[in-house]
Amino acid sequence: MDGCSTAMDSHFASTLIGKILRKTIIEIGYRALYEKDSQNSLEEELKEIIKGLFKELLFIKNHLMLDEKELLSTLIILIYDIKKDEGSILSIGDGVVCINGNITEFDRDNKPDYLAYHLHEDFENWYSGLSQKIFFDHLNDVSIATDGILSFLKSKKTDSDEIINFTEYLMIDQANNDTEDMLNRKLKQLEHQYGVKPTDDLAIIRMIK
Repeated sequence: MDGCSTAMDSHFASTLIGKILRKTIIEIGYRALYEKDSQNSLEEELKEIIKGLFKELLFIKNHLMLDEKELLSTLIILIYDIKKDEGSILSIGDGVVCINGNITEFDRDNKPDYLAYHLHEDFENWYSGLSQKIFFDHLNDVSIATDGILSFLKSKKTDSDEIINFTEYLMIDQANNDTEDMLNRKLKQLEHQYGVKPTDDLAIIRMIK
């Protein structure tokens, strides 16, 4: 999640969506325990999660009388079936995805199509029109990130004049992959060795098999 910095309470929007997602996924997980015969496809699972988020967000918006501008946040969600070794990624708004070394940027010229813009619509119609989906199998190395990963700029002078691709370094390069703080180490190296820092909010989730 990445709240819109020019909207109202951007951190509130992304945090709220995160908590609704957690609640929705826990409920679906409990329901699956009692419905052992259920054989939903990955696409059906993803749709059920987004439908739960959509309904809860609409309810909270109406219940708290929130303005649309208070709910503007992008969302990238990855769902992966370990047994079948297949997954799906949906991006609602801007962001960057890397699947086994292949990078895809979802960019609408910094004008994301936020979920909150569509809460007045019929869910089925809105969901069927979503196009920023990627399906994959044979997971080796998958990352999802906010568009802050594209915002690195020089913040201080360093001895190194080496040119580095920040996106590839954070989403493909596997240095320090044996440590839990792999990404933090990479960010510190970018700052201290190359003198660059992201100028926008950056969140990255990376799964390496």
